[in-house]
Amino acid sequence: MRKRPDMKRETILFTISELADELDISTRAIRFYEERGLILPKRTKGNHRVYDKRDRTRLKLILRGKRLGYSLDEISEMIGLANFNMKEEKQLEKTFTYGKRKLLEIDDRMQELQILKEDLLAIQQKISNRMDELNIKKG
Repeated sequence: MRKRPDMKRETILFTISELADELDISTRAIRFYEERGLILPKRTKGNHRVYDKRDRTRLKLILRGKRLGYSLDEISEMIGLANFNMKEEKQLEKTFTYGKRKLLEIDDRMQELQILKEDLLAIQQKISNRMDELNIKKG
């Protein structure tokens, strides 16, 4: 992390390696998010990428969104990259709508997993009963 003078205030800049280490992701992942337009690093005179606090915050939001199961397109819309002129109210509405949809998906998956669990328990019980009939040790 380096401090660089920026007109009236100091800007804290990060290298790609510093961000990758801090966020526990690869530099390749960071470059991928840049290619997708999700972050917009600046370049030094030597053409090296430098990231500011805003880029770092966006990366954290992207990673949180991925962890929650959102697509990159959804994340882009939620953090306002799909439409730079989006007002905060609209951005919050989109995020809320995506969250409701994600919760419904999670509920559906939980129901499917519960059915799967019940099926497996029933099969285990049948196998256990048959093992008892055949006097087979259960390990």
